[in-house]
Amino acid sequence: MPSVATMSPAEAREMIRNNEWMKPTAGVANGYTQANLVVLPKELAFEFLLFCQRNPKPCPVLDVTEPGSWVPTLVAPEADLRVDLPKYRIYRNGELTEERTDILDLWNERMVGFLLGCSFTFEYALINNGIPVRHIEENRNVPMYKTNIPCVKAGRFEGPMVVSMRPIPEKDVVRAVQVTSRFPSVHGAPIHIGNPDRIGIKDIHKPDFGDPVTIREGEIPVFWACGVTPQAVAMLVKPEIMITHAPGHMFITDLRDEQFGVL
Repeated sequence: MPSVATMSPAEAREMIRNNEWMKPTAGVANGYTQANLVVLPKELAFEFLLFCQRNPKPCPVLDVTEPGSWVPTLVAPEADLRVDLPKYRIYRNGELTEERTDILDLWNERMVGFLLGCSFTFEYALINNGIPVRHIEENRNVPMYKTNIPCVKAGRFEGPMVVSMRPIPEKDVVRAVQVTSRFPSVHGAPIHIGNPDRIGIKDIHKPDFGDPVTIREGEIPVFWACGVTPQAVAMLVKPEIMITHAPGHMFITDLRDEQFGVL
């Protein structure tokens, strides 16, 4: 059995499908693109697609399923979105009602699945450039925060942008911007560097999603747009049902990171 870092996407998904991995997926199948999941009834699908088109930093679309289909044919044609994520969140009328390891009984002919780019994709590139990724070092989920940055409204969908944070040594900040800007399809360059209060984050040690991580002397908090944004939007829009990944528990595609990078 290979280590989780060197597994193929198919091996990683099989392990997840069998409930042998129910943790965040940072560091799993390194070099392969990971994705956020949003599942909505088809009656809301166009409005949500428009929301993503108007907000490409937090919601870069990688694939959209046909109504009723759980197969993401563009990014992983052998996969099953009902069982291939470690943990799902179920929102009903804007309220988070449960977390579970599969959504087999919830998927019906009305459901449309959206896969959105995830910043875990560029972490492998950061590490290859000698830039530390603290939540991987500390075996934690990446810290994520609601901000005061409004998304562009589309139909019924509106709400605040969510960001993920990585503490970067001051000497490496410019390089981190250069590296991540090569991946515009998976959030790209940071949206904010430095003072968290400027974007509405009152306590950087108390993330809204994920886990706090150590920020060392000489490090600067750097913030990237985050695909958890639809979960913050769901709390405002209150659709009858909306299914998402649990923060940090991503879908692993068959695509290499380089396919989404500008090299």
